[in-house]
Amino acid sequence: MVTLTKIYTRGGDGGETSLGDGSRRAKHDLRVEAYGTVDEANAAIGLVRLHLGEDAELDRLMARVQNDLFDLGADLCTPEGGARGEGALRIVAAQVEALEGEIDRYNADLEPLTSFILPGGTPAAAYCHLARTVTRRAERLVVALAEAEPVNPDAVKYLNRLSDLFFVLGRHVNDRGGADVLWVPGQNR
Repeated sequence: MVTLTKIYTRGGDGGETSLGDGSRRAKHDLRVEAYGTVDEANAAIGLVRLHLGEDAELDRLMARVQNDLFDLGADLCTPEGGARGEGALRIVAAQVEALEGEIDRYNADLEPLTSFILPGGTPAAAYCHLARTVTRRAERLVVALAEAEPVNPDAVKYLNRLSDLFFVLGRHVNDRGGADVLWVPGQNR
């Protein structure tokens, strides 16, 4: 468990931050950008949760995902080949599989798609789409990081499935797809 007694350390005042293995990286380093964007996705999920109303089951799922994203942040901030890489907290295949189960479960009751969807409808759906797009950005950064140095492959898979989950959940909270806002190609020509 982490214990935080002092919030500021002044250690980052020079534009660097410490990774989970104690090494230092520039705050604009790709690894820092990747786990920082995962943190941003987590904050967007907080907005989703504010708009779920009385859906306790979906709120529990979102709480589980938020916890998983902290696991993912820990995974990404500790380089696999670094001093503490062995034995570090990593995303595992079971977490990816759990997302797949949730996608299948929530997708089963949705109206078939007849067009691409515009982000919108209910506030919860709009925030699901915000969480989806931030998650996609995190995924792109993690994929770029994986081209430069070793990254847990399940981290990439988790983000890919999570963005799919948010797409499905955006439809679910839009009256199971009945209130989706559909793209009409060329509508404003």
